[in-house]
Amino acid sequence: MFFISDAMAQTAGAEGGAMGFIGSFLPMILIFVVFWFFLIRPQQKRQKEHAKMVEALTKGDEVLTAGGIAGRVADVGEQYIVVQIASVKEEPVCLTIQRMAVQMVLPKGTIQTF
Repeated sequence: MFFISDAMAQTAGAEGGAMGFIGSFLPMILIFVVFWFFLIRPQQKRQKEHAKMVEALTKGDEVLTAGGIAGRVADVGEQYIVVQIASVKEEPVCLTIQRMAVQMVLPKGTIQTF
């Protein structure tokens, strides 16, 4: 006559206990470790190398900016550098850019004389 049978309750803490808690978070911990070694750590290394390179800029270095402009460093300040990109009628054409906008230092002689 009854269509619904009695429900059996499962005991919550008897099976697994602390191991069940650790086991449920183990995949998330593993994913974080993988992200750390393959994404976060290499990016931090690249940032440190870029900061060293920007700090070591000197007058006469040939650089490539993040915008794709190649030129020679004419003057170095604390936050900004002056980059000579061309010469017009023997007058230098210079841009003032932030140090962090320098993408890479080019080998000497890469840029033809202005």
